[in-house]
Amino acid sequence: MKRARIIYNPSSGREMVKREMLGILNVYEQAGYETSTFATTPEPLSAQKEATRAALAGFDLIVAAGGDGTINEVVNGIAPLAKRPKMAIIPAGTTNDYARALKVSRDDPLEAAKVILKNQSIKMDIGQIQAFSPAEVGKEGSALEKQPVRYFMNIAALGTLSELTYAVPSAMKSLYGYLAYLVKGAELLTRLKPVSAKVTFDDGEYEGDISMIFLALTNSVAGFETIVPDAKLDDGMFTLLIVKKSNLWQIAQLAAQVLKGGAHIHNPNLIYKKTAKVEIEPTNGDPIKVNLDGEYGGDAPMTFENLKQHIEFVANIEAMKTDDTTTKIQEQFVEQVEKLEATGGHDDLSEETADKADK
Repeated sequence: MKRARIIYNPSSGREMVKREMLGILNVYEQAGYETSTFATTPEPLSAQKEATRAALAGFDLIVAAGGDGTINEVVNGIAPLAKRPKMAIIPAGTTNDYARALKVSRDDPLEAAKVILKNQSIKMDIGQIQAFSPAEVGKEGSALEKQPVRYFMNIAALGTLSELTYAVPSAMKSLYGYLAYLVKGAELLTRLKPVSAKVTFDDGEYEGDISMIFLALTNSVAGFETIVPDAKLDDGMFTLLIVKKSNLWQIAQLAAQVLKGGAHIHNPNLIYKKTAKVEIEPTNGDPIKVNLDGEYGGDAPMTFENLKQHIEFVANIEAMKTDDTTTKIQEQFVEQVEKLEATGGHDDLSEETADKADK
C-alpha cells in the first residue's frame, strides 16, 4: 500500500482541518494510501523539515493542510530533492490562492481532501530564488555571495503593497479574514512609494522607479484570477508584471482593468512579459523586501528561475478547465471606477473630487 503524510497547521482556519481529521484520514485510506499525520509546531520551518523527512523516508504523497504559508514550507521541504513525492493540498488559510488555482474547495477541508478520489494531477512549475551580492557579479573567477536557495509556488512580489500579506498579524487574519487585509491595505496606501530597481528578464530589461513587481506562477494572485489571464501552470514560464511609478488614481484604473477580465495587460503603465528567469537589483542602495507566497522572503537583489513541471500536485482538472466567474463585489467595484473614469481621469477632477478618488 502507498503511504501518505498529512502535514497540518492545527491553528489554521480556526482549527477546521483538526476537527475534520478523522474524515480526511478515511478519504486518503479510501484512495489507497496508508495515512498518518504531523501537526506543525512553533519551531521555525516545522512543516518544511517534516516534509523533507517524509520524502526521504519514501512517502508517496505529502498533503499540506493549512494556509499558503504552510504549503510554501512543504514545497521548500521537497523541491531540492532529486526524488520528489506527489503533493496534495487542503486549504485552511485566509486567501488560499493556490487552492483557487488548483480548483480545490477553499471552504470545506473534507471536500478538498476528496479531490484525491478523482485521480487527477498536474505537474506544476515551481519558482526558485537565490539572493546575490551585486558587487560580485561580473568578477572573473569569483563566487557570488549567496544566501540559501528558496522556492515559491505561486507568487513573488515587491513594492509597498506587496508587504500587505505578511504585515497582517496571524491572529488578526484568523479573527477577521479579508477585513484584516482591508484595514492594513488602507494604512499602506497612505505611504505608497515607488522603489528604484533594475529588472532583467529573458528578452530585455527595465530600470527606473517602480510601484510594484509581480512574478506569478498561477492565475490566482491576492484572491483575483484575472491579474494573469493567460497563465499556464506548467509551461516553464513566469508571468512578470512591472507597474511603473504610478499615483493612486493610476493604480485604481489599473485595478479596474484587472477586474474587467485582463484589459490591464495593454496598459502603457504596465510591462507584461513571459520569462523563465528574472533578476531584480535595487539601484539606489536600499534593499527591497520580497513577498513569497504571502510571507516575507528576504530582500532583493535576487534571481528567480522557473523550474518547469517540478512538483506533481493533486488537482481538480475538470474544474480548472471550466471555471470562469466574476464576483458581484468585483463587478460593483468596476462600475464605481468606470464612473470616475467618465469624468476624464484624476487630473481633470476638481480638488474635492480628486481627494475622494484617492480615498
